[in-house]
This record gives sequence, C-alpha cells and structure tokens, in this order.
Amino acid sequence: MADLTIVVAFDEKYGIGIDNKLPWHLPEDLAHFKRTTTGRPIIMGRKTFDSIGRPLPNRRNIVITRNPDWKHDGVDVAYSLEAALKLVGETPSCIIGGGQIFAEALPITNRMVVTEIGKAFECDAFFPAIDPKQWKEVARESHHSESNGFDFAYVTYERTGE
Repeated sequence: MADLTIVVAFDEKYGIGIDNKLPWHLPEDLAHFKRTTTGRPIIMGRKTFDSIGRPLPNRRNIVITRNPDWKHDGVDVAYSLEAALKLVGETPSCIIGGGQIFAEALPITNRMVVTEIGKAFECDAFFPAIDPKQWKEVARESHHSESNGFDFAYVTYERTGE
C-alpha cells in the first residue's frame, strides 16, 4: 500500500471550502502546506486543481477527473484514485482535496496533517467524519492568528490499526 498523507485545513464543523475557495485567508497555513507537500506527489480532484489554478512547483501534480479530454501542462491526469495511486507507486504522497477525494482516500490513508481552524465558517464542502477509534493524535502545534483573530493548530494524526 502507498504511503499516503491527507493534508487538509478544516474549521470547527469540518468545513473545507465554499464556492471552490478556502473560506479563510491564513498565510501561515499556506506556508505550512508548502513545507508539508514540497518534494512529494500531490493528488487532487479537478475542482481543487481549478481552485489553485496552476500546477504547484516542486511537486508532481496529479489531478483526478472523469473527463477524458481534460489536460493541463505540468499535470498528470488520472481517472480514479486507484489510477492516481498506480502513478505514484510506493512514493510517499499527499492527498490535498477536495471533499470527494478525501472521502475516497480516508480509508486507505496512513496519516493526516490537519490545520484545525478554531472558528466556524460558511462552507459548502466538508471533510468526511473521522472515526476517533481509527486515529490517534501524535503531534499538535497551537497558534493564534493576530490578523484573523482566531486560533488554529497543526495536528498530525496516525492510523491506529484498529
């Protein structure tokens, strides 16, 4: 099985986006995301890629789409999560969204690197429910955003094997 890490930011209600955009502006989290994913393949759905707008540098960008005509320079295309995983083989890789891809990847993921936003936002996309019996918190780094006025934490979870 591939070494998969979900990298996600969600709010108090597991919200991850609205109108295909992040509902918050948190530069610290964007820098954390870059540190976490640089040098690794990143796997995402087409809507997530569209929201980013370009391939992210220093990472192999793999986009999952059902559209056989979809192409973009600097991007490898896969038509399913299974096909994307075949592209990366045993290379440690990151799943970066969106909601449907997270839901498909969660059962086969070893680790989650989560930015937990200490506030609720209006969202139309959500991270799937996490079974607390299957995950243990192994690291937490708490912060406060002066510019936004809310707390957030970088939290790493590992699968318990249950």
